[in-house]
Amino acid sequence: MITEQEGKRVPFVVEWREAFKTHIPAVDAEHRHLFLLVKSLDLDSIEDTVNELLNYVIEHFGNEQALMEQSGYPDFKDHLKLHETFATTVGEFLGSGDAWSEERVQELRRFLNKWLIGHIMTHDMRFGRWYVERRGQRVQQAAPARPESAGWLARLFGRR
Repeated sequence: MITEQEGKRVPFVVEWREAFKTHIPAVDAEHRHLFLLVKSLDLDSIEDTVNELLNYVIEHFGNEQALMEQSGYPDFKDHLKLHETFATTVGEFLGSGDAWSEERVQELRRFLNKWLIGHIMTHDMRFGRWYVERRGQRVQQAAPARPESAGWLARLFGRR
């Protein structure tokens, strides 16, 4: 959605809200940063921002998945499939070969905002409730993301 402001088209941007909290501080901080990266998508710097966003998504998914696996989250495999589906969809969008335009940037922003909100409010919240119930407020540190050694899609799927 794009709104008019002083005769200039301004993209509709979704901001981080406290309602998106999973109550796992590390996960919430990463989600907050993802919203900032999506907000910063701009035609003038799209290549750099998309690369930064993809690298951060890989780091976040890796950290979140490690936390789920370490804690014995029973829906880990299903959650992993959601991340894989997201990666495939984004890979297809970015691999289409279409030139970047303001409309295409907005299409990416709309998709990412919609996916982030839906995923956080449903699946990540479910994990957050489960984790807090079983682990209390103590959060284990996820394993750090491994160094970059392959394309972002391969790294996301663990094929290094």
